[in-house]
Amino acid sequence: MAEVAFKKPYHVDFAELMRTYETNYAKLRALLPNQPSVGDVRCYQAANMAYQLEVGEVTKYTTLVDICQSDDVAVFPLPKMSVRLYHDARVAEVCSSEHLKRVQARYEYPNDKMVQKDEKAQLNRFLGDWLSFCLRHGISRTSLGI
Repeated sequence: MAEVAFKKPYHVDFAELMRTYETNYAKLRALLPNQPSVGDVRCYQAANMAYQLEVGEVTKYTTLVDICQSDDVAVFPLPKMSVRLYHDARVAEVCSSEHLKRVQARYEYPNDKMVQKDEKAQLNRFLGDWLSFCLRHGISRTSLGI
């Protein structure tokens, strides 16, 4: 008899995603000024690669930061992404990425853009890895104003 394989539907692991958000918040706060203002830019040099964090929006409870690689020719290009920090909850999440204007919690697969089912979780884990890399190996090219 032939057996039919059923795939389990993808469910967002909310607890894991929140842990990722919390650690990303702490890491990102370490790379930003204490009182960020719109237009503040921080540049970091890490392993011969240049990265830039720019504050795009500041409200009472949130800060929006745009992250990109600022090398003339990127060896391992970092996707441009926008990250929103929620100060009351102390979490940071990727809101948009180079190929997605708004990152959804989950996607049906397959889809037109070939986005993975867990794209949001993957982007936020990637952000965490990148922030750890910058904190370990990065050198600020601008005064932190601490």
